[in-house]
Amino acid sequence: MGQVEIGTGLIALFVILGICIIAFKVYAIRWVIMAHRRKVASGREDLIGRMAVVKEVLNPKGVVFIEGERWTAESEEGRITLGEEVIIDKVDSLKLYVTKKE
Repeated sequence: MGQVEIGTGLIALFVILGICIIAFKVYAIRWVIMAHRRKVASGREDLIGRMAVVKEVLNPKGVVFIEGERWTAESEEGRITLGEEVIIDKVDSLKLYVTKKE
């Protein structure tokens, strides 16, 4: 029977292909691990403790912006002026209850 000779070019191709496959697997596994470590952030519970900016004077009711979203808010401390930062203490339906950031 005849022998098949494998050239150095073919060996190099297999080595490079193997390295690429291993690198892809390492990247994919790393991405999966990082995805599992992330905190799930959704719903109203995620808003509590976060900062918002007053866009309509709270006296005690008004409007605040948090991450580009407009929310109806009520101050638990009385009047809060335009542009001040507030902390979200409670969420009830679509209304936020806030206090001044200290």
